[in-house]
Amino acid sequence: MSDLQFGLDTFGDVPTDDAGRPVSHAAAIRQVVDEAVLADQLGVDVIALGEHHRPEYSVSTPETVLAGIATRTSRIRLASGVTVLSSDDPVRVFQRFATVDALSHGRAEVILGRGSFTESFPLFGYDLADYDVLFEEKIELFAKLLDETPVTWSGTVRAPLVDADVFPKTESGHLSTWVGVGGSPQSVVRTARYGLPLMLAVIGGRPTRFGPYIDLYRRAADQLGTTAHPVGMHSPGFVADTDDEAKEIFWPHYRVIRDRIGALRGWPPIRRDEFDFEVEHGSLYIGAPETVARKIATTVGGLDVGRFDLIYTAGAQPISARLRAVELYGSKVIPMVKDLLS
Repeated sequence: MSDLQFGLDTFGDVPTDDAGRPVSHAAAIRQVVDEAVLADQLGVDVIALGEHHRPEYSVSTPETVLAGIATRTSRIRLASGVTVLSSDDPVRVFQRFATVDALSHGRAEVILGRGSFTESFPLFGYDLADYDVLFEEKIELFAKLLDETPVTWSGTVRAPLVDADVFPKTESGHLSTWVGVGGSPQSVVRTARYGLPLMLAVIGGRPTRFGPYIDLYRRAADQLGTTAHPVGMHSPGFVADTDDEAKEIFWPHYRVIRDRIGALRGWPPIRRDEFDFEVEHGSLYIGAPETVARKIATTVGGLDVGRFDLIYTAGAQPISARLRAVELYGSKVIPMVKDLLS
């Protein structure tokens, strides 16, 4: 476990100030940059920003914010979490992240996904009926672009390319690229087929239920003759000075955002006992540093993953509490997990 990496993920949730007033989207973006700078200073390995197009979230173009973070940090890796490739253009995605890679001296990572939210499809003129074919064809093209040589490609969702050279190139010749998967076996096998690292979105239920997906990824890579990289996972959570404080900060904002999204998907309102069960037995990593560290260590050890990212924001949490959560994660949780696994 000596190579285990730790990250922080956010969608740029719009926080409140200490008086309880929501800040502007612009201020929320600047707040994410400040939190990334703090994470960099504390030795967190990765900051990952998710793409969303909803009023609750401020980050719609992760790579733009990552470019800003690049200029204020020195070591932390800069990832999307995820880039919705289905409603974007693979060539432009590669160019934008290659640019972030240049600004950060090789620290850029793109995590490609189909997207669990669908707002980007009508916003950019894509038909949800093409949900599967859009991702299948675009990841095929993106995999070719990663070779950083002239590309010839044709499909049904964009214009063909004939011996097209794409710039800028990365200095290393390699843009770190993952595929984010929420639990589809077909998506796991596809990731293995392209020889890309797998990032599992483990956001509910017992984490151990994702063990078969990790086994499938490794078996598929072996059978396809590709590389099975260390698997990553990301899960929601929050760190405060005590268990009770962490739950009381997290719960009211989590409930609002969970029920708002759930209403669109036909889910019943979440109950407090369901939340408490997820904290105790499921995929919410909430509590004091010791509590969160023990739970992460159990999950990481049980699933044998190589990277754990904590989604540390959920709704309109206070700025001061978010900064404290980042501080505790970097200064206490990560060292504790390493000690527990050593």
